[in-house]
Amino acid sequence: MPLSDPRFLALNSWIARTLGDEAQIALISGDASFRRYYRVKCSNQTFIAMDSPPDLVPVAPFIALANAYSDHGILAPEVKAADMSQGFLLLSDLGDTQLLEVLTPDNVGHHYGKALGLLDEVQTITSAAGQPLPDYDDAFVLRELNIFVEWLLEHHLQLSLDSQTRQMIYDCFGLLIDNVAQQPKVGMHRDYHSRNLMLCDGKLAVIDFQDAVLGPITYDAVSLLRDCYVRWPNAVVEPLLELHYKQARALGRIGNEVDLARYRRWFDLMGMQRHLKAAGIFCRLNYRDGKPGYLKDIPLTLDYVCDIGAKYPEFEPFVAWLRCEVVPHMTSDKLSQLTSKSEAQ
Repeated sequence: MPLSDPRFLALNSWIARTLGDEAQIALISGDASFRRYYRVKCSNQTFIAMDSPPDLVPVAPFIALANAYSDHGILAPEVKAADMSQGFLLLSDLGDTQLLEVLTPDNVGHHYGKALGLLDEVQTITSAAGQPLPDYDDAFVLRELNIFVEWLLEHHLQLSLDSQTRQMIYDCFGLLIDNVAQQPKVGMHRDYHSRNLMLCDGKLAVIDFQDAVLGPITYDAVSLLRDCYVRWPNAVVEPLLELHYKQARALGRIGNEVDLARYRRWFDLMGMQRHLKAAGIFCRLNYRDGKPGYLKDIPLTLDYVCDIGAKYPEFEPFVAWLRCEVVPHMTSDKLSQLTSKSEAQ
């Protein structure tokens, strides 16, 4: 990290005041936001320092959710110290092992089963710091879907959508929004996948939860089982989907009138919404935030949308249009060229 970086210098100074001059700090990574993370070594202990520019990503929601998760017995980073005005947090260190790193075809069912069990607890958290979580309502869902239109279709592909095509897209968005509205609402992590689950002394820990909302019961399950970064065969996903359905029924979070077929439609359409949003965000990360590395994940998200959408007749025109007008421009070769060009700029 350049010593001329003013935020790094400020963080280093705060760490020294908090832990002492002997503390050593090293960059771990950024993420898909404006945050950066560092590992701090002091004596025989290690911590994680979060640098979250307060005008862009305030730390108050993270602190509130971290406390709420801990109060519910969920393993999550513990806030050891905070400077909210500067956007600095000192957190407990949960290690380096993301769940994604250990998954294999032989163990994915076991690990994802444990993650779905943990999700049962996550869903009970509907408030933090005495305030209800934000509502993942129709307007919220539409804002997310519009990221796909603005950043992938219009900014990246520079498509000029005629009125008929635009209407077709928004008719599909309407179906996806209605699907959200039909589902019972629970506490929703909103980014529950194998990169945000850590293996810590044999237990699963949850990170990156600060955007939690009150939202549809299938959202986090589809985020996990149809991960934006890795795809598992349907023979793996289907039993886990059924497991989550049975768990939700047993806990009374969905009624007896909701059969597995209806739940599966909820799950499928929820995944389409999430993957369309993700494809747009990956483009936004490249153009707005200078993070081209996420572009390589776009083909998988669009494959999901096309493959799942093809199961439902009402999405046939949208899927046909995606396959003709969008997917050919998102091949690995073309995205690699774009990534190289972005990194050179």
